[in-house]
Amino acid sequence: MNISPTPPLLRVEGLSKRFALAGKKGALLHAVDDVSLHIEPGESLGLVGESGCGKSTLVRLLARLLDPSEGRIEFDGLDLATLPARRFARLPQRTLIQMVFQDPSDSLNPRYTARDTVTEPCLLLAGMNRSQADARADEVAQQVGLPAELMSRYPHQLSGGQKARVGIARALAVKPRLLILDEPTAALDVSVQAVVLQLLDRLRREMKLATLFVSHDLNVVRLLTDRVAVMYLGKIVETGPSASVFEQPSHPYTQALVSSIPGLGPRVRLSGEVSSPIDPPREVCRFASRCPAAQDICSRQYPASRDAQGQPVALHHSGHQSACHFAHWPLPAQAA
Repeated sequence: MNISPTPPLLRVEGLSKRFALAGKKGALLHAVDDVSLHIEPGESLGLVGESGCGKSTLVRLLARLLDPSEGRIEFDGLDLATLPARRFARLPQRTLIQMVFQDPSDSLNPRYTARDTVTEPCLLLAGMNRSQADARADEVAQQVGLPAELMSRYPHQLSGGQKARVGIARALAVKPRLLILDEPTAALDVSVQAVVLQLLDRLRREMKLATLFVSHDLNVVRLLTDRVAVMYLGKIVETGPSASVFEQPSHPYTQALVSSIPGLGPRVRLSGEVSSPIDPPREVCRFASRCPAAQDICSRQYPASRDAQGQPVALHHSGHQSACHFAHWPLPAQAA
């Protein structure tokens, strides 16, 4: 059945987030819609999908920066979804989930030195005194390769790569069990991205951290994650071991994504209009309007998740699965 014998570190069930739209009375934008996923201790899960598919909203729900509309976020046995974000920020469990944000320049306080940035969560969240916080800051600075002389500098005195290391050190300072990485290198120069990604991968393995890695770079996700989840218009449409999903993508949308990577099969071209995320009908496949394999049933019944043999799978199944009536449809013969 490919179900873990031990409870996952993070278990998400039926998670949704809807936003009211100004000027449209009663209309709701379904940013995240009935998402279920899990992350095992020490596992790296990649999250991929086009811009606007709901990735950033999902990670902010998991980091408890947003309150969900419905669903469960069970972390280490505690349902975090029942706790308002402000209350969660005061709990000891807050230290166990940390986030590295997309742009270190925007996420660092310009009035704080690098040391202030790293010691603040130690003082406010982990209950350390000043001496303990300073010692911890020195420790994580060494782990992320941040020279001691840079700890007294302000963000405007640091390079992009150095600011990224400060952001990583801040997240690691309180010894989290789950690290959420939201496009952690997107704002960096290409020459710096590889160095930071290698650093994150090394730290994850050394510290046995679970990570949720969000990225537009499919090659990076393929190389640095254990499993991957593919998101489309608020829905998870395919999950599975990274090697399996990238080598044998099942959902037509995943096939189109993977085909954009040079050398990974013929190009799948999509046409049609993207469905609206505003009050979408639940019985319709969100991808049907662009799908080259769509048939009548796609507009009448939302597909259940099935494995490679076409059998329905249990919730939190760890094997390869996709939500498509016509999974594994033949790829088009023509290459781009």
